[in-house]
Amino acid sequence: MQIKHTLYPFLERLATAAGEAILPHFRSNGAIENKLDGGFDPVTAGDRAGEAAMRALINAEYAAHGIQGEEYGNERIDAEHVWVLDPIDGTRSFITGLPTWGTLIGLKSGNKPSLGMMAQPYINEAYAGDGETAWYSGPIGTRQLKTRACATLSDAVLFTTTPRILKPLELAAYDRIEADTRLARYGTDCYAYCMVAAGLADLVIETGLQAYDIVALVPIIEGAGGIVTTWTGGSPVNGGRIVASGDKRLHEIVLKQLSSVPAA
Repeated sequence: MQIKHTLYPFLERLATAAGEAILPHFRSNGAIENKLDGGFDPVTAGDRAGEAAMRALINAEYAAHGIQGEEYGNERIDAEHVWVLDPIDGTRSFITGLPTWGTLIGLKSGNKPSLGMMAQPYINEAYAGDGETAWYSGPIGTRQLKTRACATLSDAVLFTTTPRILKPLELAAYDRIEADTRLARYGTDCYAYCMVAAGLADLVIETGLQAYDIVALVPIIEGAGGIVTTWTGGSPVNGGRIVASGDKRLHEIVLKQLSSVPAA
């Protein structure tokens, strides 16, 4: 794989460790806890085991690096290099036996996404990027990722987790965009962004993301030739309302419709 970032081999080690910790819990009918009062935000032993395995490696090999994780919080968050971890992005898919979940491992350098991977250990495939290039490896071999040309909404394939999480004004804007697209698909979590990077889809529109939901995916999409910003065109590093596009012309069209939508 032609990713030359000096920490890429360590990124692969983190993905392997996470996969070994998580897979025994997949399709096992294990206990599911709810982290959210008044709603449903599931967490499993797999989530915790995967993140614990990655944290142990980071602290053993790069003790000066920071860690920002979904399950166990922050360590040394002001460090120059901060690993951003989501052991199972798509826990709802995980607990229902669907393989459309992945381990997200991102690296912020100087508070900018610089390296990232989405690893799916059950399918045994990975998508990785460093902002300059992006690659896939898995059952169908190894290949460079490239986004595809798509300059109009009428040609676009759109992903979102579910429109149900959007507030009324956000939903109205989203619905207008979806109505103009060729196809919309829901519920694919991190795989949506990887399909944009792979040139199989064109657009992802999300809201309510945390840093650990997106930091790992930014270098993959950017390395494949796409773009990721907030709805107002800002940095996606802290999450929030996110739009990712494979074609920058399409991105400009979508931002014109989303940038004026109130956040509350």
